[in-house]
This record gives sequence, C-alpha cells and structure tokens, in this order.
Amino acid sequence: MVSVSLYTLGCKVNQLESEAIADAFRSRGFRVLPWDATGALVADILVFNTCTVTSKAEQKARRVIRKALRDHPQAFLIVTGCYAQVAGETVDALGREADSVNRLVVVSGDRKSRLLDLPGFLVDTMPEQLAQVLLSQWLQDQGTLHPSIERFRFTPGDFSLHSRASVKIQDGCDNHCSYCRVRLARGMSVSLEPERICAAVQALEAKGYAEVVVTGVNITQYRGTAAQQGPLRLGGLLKYLLAETGHIRLRLSSLEPEGLTDELMAVLGHPRIRPHFHLSVQSGSPLILKQMGRGYTPQDIERGIDRLRELKDDPFLGCDIITGFPGETEAAFEKTYQLCLHSDFAWIHAFPYSPRPGTAAYTYPGLVREQDAVLRVDRLAALGRTGRQEYSRRWLGREVEAILEASSNPHVAVGVSDNYLKLLISFPDQEPPPAGSAIRCRICGFPEQGEAFSRFDALGEYIKDEPR
Repeated sequence: MVSVSLYTLGCKVNQLESEAIADAFRSRGFRVLPWDATGALVADILVFNTCTVTSKAEQKARRVIRKALRDHPQAFLIVTGCYAQVAGETVDALGREADSVNRLVVVSGDRKSRLLDLPGFLVDTMPEQLAQVLLSQWLQDQGTLHPSIERFRFTPGDFSLHSRASVKIQDGCDNHCSYCRVRLARGMSVSLEPERICAAVQALEAKGYAEVVVTGVNITQYRGTAAQQGPLRLGGLLKYLLAETGHIRLRLSSLEPEGLTDELMAVLGHPRIRPHFHLSVQSGSPLILKQMGRGYTPQDIERGIDRLRELKDDPFLGCDIITGFPGETEAAFEKTYQLCLHSDFAWIHAFPYSPRPGTAAYTYPGLVREQDAVLRVDRLAALGRTGRQEYSRRWLGREVEAILEASSNPHVAVGVSDNYLKLLISFPDQEPPPAGSAIRCRICGFPEQGEAFSRFDALGEYIKDEPR
C-alpha cells in the first residue's frame, strides 16, 4: 500500500490545508504516516507545505527538503505552499542538486488544492512508477480553476493531524503591510459563502466535534452574503453560525486590532465563543506601526484589549510582535515592551524582523542589528512566559472545559482548555474519553519545574458531569 507523510510549516491555514490533503489520501486507501524527522518511518510520498513569512521559515524548508532527499533516496517529494509560490525555481533546484533523477515536484501555492485530486490519479500507480515527469504532466493537464474555488476546496472530513477541527472562511489579504510577503503569495482577500461555511460547521458538529477553529489569513476581512441575512462581516457570520448550530464551540484564529468592530464585539461575548483571542499587534510604537503600514494606533490596541476583557471572564489574550523593524530604536522598542507589560498578555509570540524580497520595507533604511533584534525578542519571550504562568495561576481551583488531545496512560490525558491552557488531566476512576471529546475539569495544580511534564500550563482533574 502506498504511504504518504506531510510536513507543515506556518500558519493555521497551512495546517488546515495539510489536514485536507491527508484526508484525501486516506480516503483513497493510502496510509498516512506521521512525520518522523529521525527517518524511522519512511513514506513513499513526502508532501512539504511551506511558509514564506520569514527567511528562517524558508531556510528551515530548504534544510528539511535537502535532508529528506538525502536520507530517503526512494521517496518522492512534493513541495507546495507559499514558499513554493514565490520561489518555485529555487525549490525546484533543490531536487536537481540532490541527484541526477529529480524526485521533487513543485506545486505552486495557488494550485495547492490540486493535491486533493492527486490520490485519485495515483490510486492504481505503484510507488516505483512515480516519476517527476508523470506528475508534472498531470498537473499541467489539470487546467485552471477560479481562485475562489481553488482556495476553498480544503474541507477535510476528519482531522487526524490535530484533535481540533478547523474551517477556513477566508484567504488572502487586502492590507499592504510593508513587511509582509504573504499577500504576494496568497493574493487579495477572498471569502467563502456563509452557507458553505455553515454546512461545514454543521457537518463537524454532526460528527461529534466539540470545537471548531474559525481560521483564515485575515478573518477580520471576511465579507460574504447569505440568502436570508444579506451582507455579512465576521461578526454577522459568527452570529449566523451560532444560530444555525446547537452546541459546537467556536475558537477564533488571529484578529487584527482594527477589525475589533462594534458588530464583532457584540457577538464575541457569546458563551460558545471561546475566551481566547490572539491579536496581530506587531509593535507598540506609533511611528513603527505607521512605517509598517498598520491601520491602527497603540491606543486602538489598548481599547480593544479593554473591551475583550469586559466581554469574557479573564480571557486568554496573546499577541504577535515583530522586533528590529527598520528604524526601531531602543526607545521605540521600549514602547512595545511597555504596551505588552501593561496589557498583561498571557502569551507573546515575538520574532525578529526578516527582510522579505518584493516588500516595501525590503529597501527601508535604518536596519537594526540582528543581535539587537534577537535580544528584544528574548525580553518579550521572557515577559510572555511570566504572563502565561501568572495567568495559569489565576485559574487555580477553577473549572474549565477542555478538548482532549491524547491519552498518555489509562488514567491521564492531554487537553486544551477553553481559555487555551495546555493541561495534563487525571481521570482517577476511569479511562479518558477519546481525543476530541469535551470534558470539564478543575485546575488543581502545576507541574514542578524541571520535570518531564513542564511543557504543560497546569494539572487538571476530571469532573464527571460532562458538557454537551
């Protein structure tokens, strides 16, 4: 039986699209093996779903691809995603440099959904018959789909790579941020019709999924029209989904500060909207935000955070920050640090600025030394770790709902709480329910420093009254 393994870099949209590709292969009888960097498991087909957000993401993709070509001389490689879209020739050259037989095919990001049809093409093809020419010709013969169709074919029936389901409502971005290459790779914003989103969420609910992540490249730019409701933005879409479903919970991916409209805020307080919000803040300096091309001010960020905390009982708030953007002085960075400190974020995803070819900031003067940008990342990362610990400790003794991810032994399972805490949950009197189940638990303690379970935010104990 032909086997396939997937390696995914980047955002939740990439993760969802990899889930759909895995589901397409599995449904046609292929074995989908977990990725094993050690090489212990060798699949016949290796699919790489790449990212272009930073140069490090691209470097990692090249490193992993080269290693796979070297360590698995019998495997066939397919490289897709945003990096394959903007640097297809560079990726293709990796296959030619490895050996005389090019075992690598590049599928540009705008044609990624063709991989959903690939299992049907290969279903009668033996591994030794796989050839670069064969697949290249097949891809050329597929023609071109409308972008809105191409981008929204990723609707997996089952999620094997992650315990929580996702639905992609939007792709691309209309912003012109001076540092961002993703818009060049994914194009302008396109939204899926509300009825199709609703049908996907209803199908997941019918299969027993307790939670779905509403995701996209920039979901605050969602624009759709429903037959009965008329034009809908993100707030209206969420209201529509809540009205048309019974109990499935909705978790939102990253939000843009300028997208926190009154309409959206009015629905975010709903009990079935998870109390977990991640904001694309990027900087706390008004000058740097302007240079980045961001459409908000530090005051807008602070107002949005205050309103989110009014809607939910101590929600988990996280943020993205870029350090070392051209022209970021120590004083400008200090404004970012103070914003994060006063905002009391439960998590900070900080990373150094990476010059991206084709973006406006690529030619900006005032480059910050890499070591200075990294030191700023380290300061924010330390603040984020402290914020997460303090946030977790505020929940000691309180009840939360959690989605189970895995069971490590007959009486212990890993779960993620509604407010996004990674929990190690004990089940003293029974075996844990299967992954994906929603349970209630009480946060009863914290792992000791240095022990094997220190990657968890807290310890939980199962409460027998399960939610629906």
